[in-house]
Amino acid sequence: MPAEFSAADTAWLMVSTALVLLMIPGLALFYGGMVRVKSVLNIMMMSFGCLAAVTILWVLYGYSLAFAPDAALGLIGDLRHVGFAGIEPGTLQHSVPASVFAAFQLMFAAITAALLSGAIADRAKFASWICFVVAWTTLVYIPIAHWVFAPDGWITVHLRVLDLAGGTVVEINSGASGLALALVLGPRLGFRSEPMRPHSLPLVVLGAGLLWFGWFGFNAGSALAANGAAGMALLNTQVAGATAVAGWLVVERIRYGKATTLGAASGAVAGLVAITPACGSVNPLGAMLIGLAAGLACSYAVGLKYRLGYDDSLDVAGVHGVGGVTGMLLIGVLATAAVTGHDRGLAFGGGTGRLARQATAALVVAVYAFGLTWLIAMAIQRTIGFRADQEHERSGLDLAVHGESAYELSTAHGGHLTGTAAAAQPPSTAQPGAPAPRSTVDSQ
Repeated sequence: MPAEFSAADTAWLMVSTALVLLMIPGLALFYGGMVRVKSVLNIMMMSFGCLAAVTILWVLYGYSLAFAPDAALGLIGDLRHVGFAGIEPGTLQHSVPASVFAAFQLMFAAITAALLSGAIADRAKFASWICFVVAWTTLVYIPIAHWVFAPDGWITVHLRVLDLAGGTVVEINSGASGLALALVLGPRLGFRSEPMRPHSLPLVVLGAGLLWFGWFGFNAGSALAANGAAGMALLNTQVAGATAVAGWLVVERIRYGKATTLGAASGAVAGLVAITPACGSVNPLGAMLIGLAAGLACSYAVGLKYRLGYDDSLDVAGVHGVGGVTGMLLIGVLATAAVTGHDRGLAFGGGTGRLARQATAALVVAVYAFGLTWLIAMAIQRTIGFRADQEHERSGLDLAVHGESAYELSTAHGGHLTGTAAAAQPPSTAQPGAPAPRSTVDSQ
């Protein structure tokens, strides 16, 4: 039966599109506050560059390959909507104009690409980054989006996963891809030997708040209707984000004796990540458990880079990868028929089949994303070069690449405070290579 136009659904999806768009400057502020002064503008430009580049390719072919009818075994769509051909004012997708649906999905693609910048903060060439974004969106994001979001994608058809808002497409994808990027580019100069403190925790908190606000559109908008499913997704989003803050701070208090501002902001993001796939499958108590699990798991996961020696600068793998996997797997335990309409997790007598399908989808997406991202990044590194020059990395990418500085302060030079301002900074007590509170050691 053909879909009927709904003004309410259309209005809600348009608002949700704007909310997800707001997440991109929110992410820029969140990441910008976590890096050092000398590269604030560079990391922000990486986010805004994604918005520009992904928008262009989404119109040219991205939307068609992701959401047009399947062209090959559930792997990719056809080219009937190249240049948005066939996307007319009266064309519907579900109960909303296809143009609104396409714009909503565009924001998902742009924010996912922008997330990856955190893995290689402080050390990537901007032009090479834009080339990477185009290749990665084409070869990694678009196929995975078709597999999971398109009604004839192979994961949708064969695994029938529960993933309302992109635990695979956005979170696990970005986590695995970010890890591959970090490994190809290598650690920042001074990693594990120099303190790399966040330069502005107020910016971090502001960015996290904007992300949290936008996440209501991200998750509840994915219901594609103004209905009870959207309402439950919105409530679960709030519950999981808040509970994850508590989980993360408990870990910090136990391990380091202090509950930090950065920990609260990071915990909120971890909970929002984990509930992304599960917001349409669990009740609020389930959302609380998922948020708590994500806060605990991600807080421990971010310290692995110090032990294993890889430099995922802003913990894309530790938060988005681990959080996404946590949410996907716990759907198999906590999904309830009262929310899904039919599917149940282990805790509600659903058996192991649902958990196995969720785990299979998470594994396949992680392996594909990691492998293709590694190949793309290596190709760029060996041709035009991906890693910034050491001189530029030391002096700061803002001036070297963009010819600007974030703050015109006489007490700041190259990202390091001088004179009385430097004397006022507390010394780092962290030992090189040892995990410690992220607010005192890492550049986040």
